[in-house]
Amino acid sequence: MASSLAFPSISLKKHTLFNNGYAASASFAKLGSRGSFRSGVFMSVSVGKQHTLVDDALFADYKPTSAFLFPGQGAQAVGMGKEAQSLPAAAELYKKANDILGFDLLEICTSGPKEKLDSTVISQPAIYVTSLAAVELLRARDGGQQIIDSVDVTCGLSLGEYTALAFAGAFSFEDGLRLVKLRGEAMQEAADAAKSAMVSVIGLDSDKVQQVCDAANQEVDEDNKVQIANYLCTGNYAVSGGVKGIEAVEAKAKSFKARMTVRLAVAGAFHTGFMEPAVSRLEAALASTQIRSPRIPVISNVDAQPHADPETIKKILARQVTSPVQWETTVKTLLSKGLTKSYELGPGKVIAGIFKRVNKTAEIENIGA
Repeated sequence: MASSLAFPSISLKKHTLFNNGYAASASFAKLGSRGSFRSGVFMSVSVGKQHTLVDDALFADYKPTSAFLFPGQGAQAVGMGKEAQSLPAAAELYKKANDILGFDLLEICTSGPKEKLDSTVISQPAIYVTSLAAVELLRARDGGQQIIDSVDVTCGLSLGEYTALAFAGAFSFEDGLRLVKLRGEAMQEAADAAKSAMVSVIGLDSDKVQQVCDAANQEVDEDNKVQIANYLCTGNYAVSGGVKGIEAVEAKAKSFKARMTVRLAVAGAFHTGFMEPAVSRLEAALASTQIRSPRIPVISNVDAQPHADPETIKKILARQVTSPVQWETTVKTLLSKGLTKSYELGPGKVIAGIFKRVNKTAEIENIGA
């Protein structure tokens, strides 16, 4: 595993002015005082005895050809991780995880019970470890190392962004797992503090889903307001908010010609202000974690842009839990920039399904564990 999660040398630009572009600036403007950003950010980092400025826009002009894509919460299923036990490098990840987490993660992954695996505090570490175990299974395959070496961009859906950053060498497997563990705990605590939920609205474009949200919000108080939280693809958007607001969305969706609504089995209203109590804990944990500039572009869920500056990455990760996931924009951008081959690594095939919805001819392979 060391070779996939090691920190390769990174190309750093010095003293060059730049601008992150309109999309990044627009997104950052909405983040508030905790996550305030400037369009150009330089961060001084130590490399041996030298101090080098990291240009956050280092990857702005990336040209993707091959991508690794990592799933988020909801992809878990009892039985995942079994295949990984046949490969020492993959099995070792679960052993390390057991030491860090203080419980037998593999046992829960392979045997359940489902209710335990589905809990936020278990599913997030489980998916993170299983996804990186899938990288090791691919590495052991004929031609697998060549595929890994050819990957020039990576990203992940919500939780999967942490997996992508680990693969890209921004932090170690162990540090990433500690962050994911805390993230799951902090999100669970935030969910417990207020009655909230999520629902997928199927069959409408984003404008129509926003209209459903607006109609629902007219009937509920401030504590139950809803918003689009996951922009997955046309015809599939997740809405988060107070329980009464979610119920209003479910009641009104059909009148806007939605095909159906599906209540999601999550702890609460992820990627909205309901998760604000989790931010300070994440900020503290990220501040004490060594994060390096990724060796390849890692696309952020917050603004669908790659970032190279470690301090900017930390701020974005802290705000990610309260910000809508811009996955649809990410997928469309990758494909429009010339992406030719993608691999979904980890449990489930949610990401492959989204890619096919955006472009039926998109080439994507699932690598499970």
